[in-house]
Amino acid sequence: MQDPFTGRPTLLGGNRDPGPAGQTALQYNHQRRLEAFARLGAAAQKVGIGTDPDDDLVLWAADELSLLAGADALWGELAAAAAAFRALVPIIPLGDFGFPADHDDPMGEGSPRLRRIGSGVEASAYQSVHDGLIYKFYLPREEGRIGGTFAFAARTPAEKPDAPALQADACLGGYLDLLEKLALILALDGMPTEVVAVTPEGVLVAKQQLGERLPEGADVSNSLPSALIPIPARFLRAHRDHPRLAFIDGRPWFIADIHAKNLVRDPRGRLRVIDLLSAPFPAQLAAADPLMRDWLERVQRDPQAGLLPASADEDL
Repeated sequence: MQDPFTGRPTLLGGNRDPGPAGQTALQYNHQRRLEAFARLGAAAQKVGIGTDPDDDLVLWAADELSLLAGADALWGELAAAAAAFRALVPIIPLGDFGFPADHDDPMGEGSPRLRRIGSGVEASAYQSVHDGLIYKFYLPREEGRIGGTFAFAARTPAEKPDAPALQADACLGGYLDLLEKLALILALDGMPTEVVAVTPEGVLVAKQQLGERLPEGADVSNSLPSALIPIPARFLRAHRDHPRLAFIDGRPWFIADIHAKNLVRDPRGRLRVIDLLSAPFPAQLAAADPLMRDWLERVQRDPQAGLLPASADEDL
């Protein structure tokens, strides 16, 4: 299949569920993209180019480094890394999605090929008139930021001893955070999601299958993905909906905001995640609290593990 806007191969077409094999292929592509972006960032650092914020990395054209590629091995490595990433995340102008190219606010003006269905803090969502898929346009923010993530802080000596060990506060993210979030949605068996492109303005475009929205304010606390582990209040405070821990391929993640607006029912009636807010769990900060460190080790082996280790019968 080809994407109707970019003409590039796609695994998503219409409302046809790609099935387990398709979901695995989508996840594999997300991982390839993350690995290519990590390679690009590492190569940029070797030649002294900053990677925070990472917007310049995302927008590097494959031919921008052609003159420097032959200068030495490090620049050649950077050029190869940029080309590899660009092959996975092409730069596509907004005009190819039907937005007017000569308008001050092209997305606000609309597209005859995309029907606007809503906007959030991070993105504007449109439904393709071609196949009904949802296209999300993640808008760049100030200072090269995009999307959202979390910043963590440990309990200070000035706070009460019974205060949570960690505080998580939502903040602006980067392109790596956004690419990781899109991969996490799939890892949690969310709605099939695919990165489409980035525009010259830095708008990252992803597409997702359409699901049936839940009633406003529906209680989903007992319907969250099974991989999500509740975090004891003693360990972490976050003023977000349903803060949870998840181990994905052995790596701990902090995930929140899986509320009714970020869940839909697929054609088979299953609840699927369409959005969330995430960050790598701050393992180093957590390790400073012995009780939390112990809990993290036990809950990775057994997601049902309690706050304190269970005593063996012979120890009672």
